[in-house]
Amino acid sequence: MRFKGLDLNLLVALDALISERSLTSAARKINLSQPAMSAAVARLRSYFGDELFGMRGRELVLTSRAEALAAPVRQALVHIELSIVARDMFDPARSSRRFRIALSDFITIVFLKNVVERVTREAPTVSFELAAPTDGHEELLRRGELDFVILPDFLMSSAHPRAALFEERLVCVGCCMNRELQRRLTFDRYMSMSHVAVKHGVPQTPFEQSFLIDLGPARRIDILVQSFSMIPPLLVGTNRIGTMPLGLVRHFQKMMPLQIVELPDPFPVFTEAVQWPALHNNDPESLWIREILLQEATRMATAQEHTVTSTPGGSGSAGNFVQSVSPLP
Repeated sequence: MRFKGLDLNLLVALDALISERSLTSAARKINLSQPAMSAAVARLRSYFGDELFGMRGRELVLTSRAEALAAPVRQALVHIELSIVARDMFDPARSSRRFRIALSDFITIVFLKNVVERVTREAPTVSFELAAPTDGHEELLRRGELDFVILPDFLMSSAHPRAALFEERLVCVGCCMNRELQRRLTFDRYMSMSHVAVKHGVPQTPFEQSFLIDLGPARRIDILVQSFSMIPPLLVGTNRIGTMPLGLVRHFQKMMPLQIVELPDPFPVFTEAVQWPALHNNDPESLWIREILLQEATRMATAQEHTVTSTPGGSGSAGNFVQSVSPLP
C-alpha cells in the first residue's frame, strides 16, 4: 500500500532497522530475506533523500534524519496495531498476547506470581516475557517494546501514565545468630556494619542509596549483588546485614533463619507503581491486564493488613526487633 508515494511496508522495515541496528537481525525480525531487506534500505534512502544508515563494523549507525524518524515511525505503527489491526471485541480466553514487563525479582516473587496464576486461569493462551528494569525503560515504553514497567514511583518518568499498586518499606535483615542486631540499631552502627547490597542503575549504586544521599560517610559494602533474592544466602551464618523490602524478607524467612530489624531514619515508605506506554492507554488488552494488576495489588495489601506480626521475647535489648524465625522443618 502506498501513501503519498511511500510504500507503508517500508515503515515496518525502517522500524526494524532502527531497533535492531543490524541488517541481518532486522530481516529476521520481520521475516524478510537479506536481499529483500537490502532492497528496502535502497528504497528508503531514495524516498527520504538520505543515507539513513552508515556502518560501524557490523552495526548500523543512524544518521540524524533516521534518528528523527525513529519516534514518529514507531508511534504510527503502534497506532495502526492498536486501532486498526486489533480486534474490536477483546476476549481474554482467546487472546494470545505476550505481555512484556520490566520488574525486579522482588516484585516477581511477592506480587507478579499471583497475577500470572490468575491470568493462567482466565486466559490460558496469554503469556509473559519478564525482564530486569534498565535505565532505558522510558525509551522502551515510548517505542512500545515494553507493555509495563513496575518500579517504585520515584524512579519513574512523567512521560507515560502510571498507577499506584501498593506501599512497601525497606527493613534491615540479618542472620538470626547475628548478635549485633539484638540491640537497637543506630544510624552510625547501620552505616559501619558489613553490608550486602543490590546494584541499581548506571552508574551501579545500591538501591537504598537514594535514601542516604548527603547523610555522612559511606556505608561499608562488602558484597554487591544483582538482585534482592541473592542477599539472604549471603547473610546466613555471618554478621553481615542487608537492606530489603519487607515482603521479600518474609518470603525468605520461610526457608532461612533470618531476623528483621527496623532501619534507623531516614527510610520512608515508598509506593510500587505500574507504568505503561501512553500509546497503549486505550488498548483493550492492556486495560484488562492493568485491571488485574490493580485488583491483585489491592488483594495483597488487604491480606497484609490482616497479618499479625509477632514480636518474640528473648535475650538482649530488642527495642527495634521485628521478627525472627527458624527455617521450616
